[in-house]
Amino acid sequence: MRVVLQRVSGASVSVEGETIAQIGTGLVVLAGIFPGDGAPQIDWLADRIVGLRIFPDTAAVQDSAAAGSSAAGGTGKTMNRSVMDVQGSLLVVSQFTLAADLSRGRRPGFSTAAPPEVAEPLFAAFVDALITRWPDVQTGRFGADMQVSLVNDGPVTFLLER
Repeated sequence: MRVVLQRVSGASVSVEGETIAQIGTGLVVLAGIFPGDGAPQIDWLADRIVGLRIFPDTAAVQDSAAAGSSAAGGTGKTMNRSVMDVQGSLLVVSQFTLAADLSRGRRPGFSTAAPPEVAEPLFAAFVDALITRWPDVQTGRFGADMQVSLVNDGPVTFLLER
């Protein structure tokens, strides 16, 4: 699996003009599933995502702000808290384009992505694994044409692969 994490101050997912999921402070989790992915990848990523210390602690933010430092946004050494520590939310969106092959030509190839009949139950298992570790999880709609809106906080963005 390949996952893009974005620390956000807010995010939402809309399908056909209707907002189907919305969070405040937390993480947007874009998940790309490959053939051969399974429980080991899901468990490792779920543990990693909820435990990553990528949110600023209050003292570091206040100290940086008082000093006039750009670190007040939560970059660098101020990353001391996880999504659980900040009581944040997760917005998880299936993103098959993360599995695109861009090595040839100008059009992406998607033969490296798991087919929908394989990816959908794995995506559901990934969401369940996250909920088991931290219950504040919202999701997009698998296979739908979604509009994802977010305010990237920092900006802080990470790529995780397993």
